[in-house]
Amino acid sequence: MNKYKKLAENTAIFAIGSFGSKILLFLLTRLYSANISPANTGIKSLLEQTANFIIPIVTFSIAEAVIRYGLDKEYDKKEVFTSACVIEFFGMLVLLLCSPLLGKLPYTDGFLIYLVVYIITSSFRQLSSQFVRAKDMTRLFALDGILATGSLFAFNVIFISVLHWDVQGFMLAVILSDFFSGVFLWITAKLWNFLDLKHSLNMDIVNTMLRFSIPMIPTAVLWIITGFSDRLFVQYMDGYAISPNVGAEAQGIYEYASKVPNLISMVSTIFFQAWNMSAITENNSKDKGDFYYRIFKAYQAFMFLGAAYMIAFVQPLSAILINYKTFPEYRTCYLYTPILIIAVVMMSFNQFLSSIYVATKKTSHSMWTALIAAGTNIILNIVLIYRWGVQGAVIATFASYFVCYLVRIVDTRKLIYFKVHHVRFYVNLICLFLMAIAEIVRPDFLIPMIVVMLLFMTLFNADAIMMVWKIAMKVLKKVKGKVSHG
Repeated sequence: MNKYKKLAENTAIFAIGSFGSKILLFLLTRLYSANISPANTGIKSLLEQTANFIIPIVTFSIAEAVIRYGLDKEYDKKEVFTSACVIEFFGMLVLLLCSPLLGKLPYTDGFLIYLVVYIITSSFRQLSSQFVRAKDMTRLFALDGILATGSLFAFNVIFISVLHWDVQGFMLAVILSDFFSGVFLWITAKLWNFLDLKHSLNMDIVNTMLRFSIPMIPTAVLWIITGFSDRLFVQYMDGYAISPNVGAEAQGIYEYASKVPNLISMVSTIFFQAWNMSAITENNSKDKGDFYYRIFKAYQAFMFLGAAYMIAFVQPLSAILINYKTFPEYRTCYLYTPILIIAVVMMSFNQFLSSIYVATKKTSHSMWTALIAAGTNIILNIVLIYRWGVQGAVIATFASYFVCYLVRIVDTRKLIYFKVHHVRFYVNLICLFLMAIAEIVRPDFLIPMIVVMLLFMTLFNADAIMMVWKIAMKVLKKVKGKVSHG
């Protein structure tokens, strides 16, 4: 199959499989905001971020190696999966031994067991789902996403809305959802057939995968620090910013301000799941530079336009996603959302460029570029949150992702050269910032300005959108045909 059509087909499959689950996630946002106070929302967020911080460390980021070497025809899938399972099992033992240290964190009181089990089940599901992708079982991967989110929604309704177990209910819901998802994948994909400790544990493969994945550990950790440090600074740092200042309530507001930007992140993740597979399989093709150029051009156009329309409708979108009735403090979330939307767009571009590091096995480059982003974020958090509270954290987040993009767009093109329209990029970015500032300040001419900016950006990016639209329509018909015939 043509590589463009293959990418479009995988993207369509992931999108169709994710559609229902994303709707449920939107409903979960309303459920959380109606039942969990801003202060407890801050604790919930910190526990999530802590788990995300620890997972790549204790798993040695081996799931990244699973997708890279599992898709590579030069490597035996049994050896790849067996090696990954052994590495992850060792990591879980390390986690259990070190778990008392997690109890020293101020927000883990009463949640330590939940946190440890959360990490174990999430790691189990991550490894299983990545190997399913490596087997090119994209429809099963998409189906699991629907079922996992459905079970997550059901458990949250029971534990939070009905039983009122608050943060404990959330943690337990995620644990059970991830566990059942992993078991489902093991049964349906018959993953036990690929686990052979006696014949398929190849230490050369283990060493190869670890050399690839170990640089991904600090990379993942640094990206999490970039997002995690914002929340820690907002919750625990003293400052003199105007309301909301800092503290647990401000951290909860910041958490919900990110819900609308998460819509862009969801779309980006769907595409990246398909793109990462294409980047790996097409790494040795002669025209890969042209392939990257066309895809990145179209991807940027879609992301910029999506961000523009979300900024334009930020208030109604926030009202849909966030329940203001129980905790009216959440009404101010929309003030911090516009720039967060732009930050997520920049993060998505960085994610796209990271696929070059994965495809070319230059994961150390991913690490040091992430280090630049994390360093920028921490320094700016110290300076900006003290003065501007939550808005300072928002600006720091964008700045760190933007600096990383500037570094990566130079560095990655030394590994795989492809053309980039820099003028188009900066024109779109400036337009987004003008819209964001207008939505925050809300001048009298807000509506005419937003309409003009949307029209301009739509026309400015029309050529890239039309190119992808034609391919997508052809492939979507084919995917629908496959789905209807089972």
